Amino acid sequence: MASRSYLSIGDVLTLLRREFPDITISKIRFLESQGLVNPERTPSGYRKFYDHDVERLRWVLVQQREHFLPLRVIKDRLESAGDGSLPPEDDPGDLAVAGSREEPGHDPGMDDPVPARSDVTPAGVGARSAVGRD
Repeated sequence: MASRSYLSIGDVLTLLRREFPDITISKIRFLESQGLVNPERTPSGYRKFYDHDVERLRWVLVQQREHFLPLRVIKDRLESAGDGSLPPEDDPGDLAVAGSREEPGHDPGMDDPVPARSDVTPAGVGARSAVGRD
């Protein structure tokens, strides 16, 4: 029996399950539908995942898990890397969300100062939520 140079989607699932316990065949198919991975297909339509496809899928999953990046940002980064290569894994400048004018890790929603204390009490919240009710 000749050995294959590619993996089926089930083989990829088995390979990645230890590192990504929540991975499913549905998720792999979804990431493909979003253009994040593009495995070759057999004439009968089965996916053929080669090493570069598995590494790209692993990179996408790491970006989601470790950096909480939206798929749109991950896809933009893959496209900007060009020629099917992967962007650098640990480039600090690469971690800023696309379109952000701030440094990586900065949350623009945290720019407003947090008040030292609040005049709102649980009783006050209950009273305010009753306003406008008949």
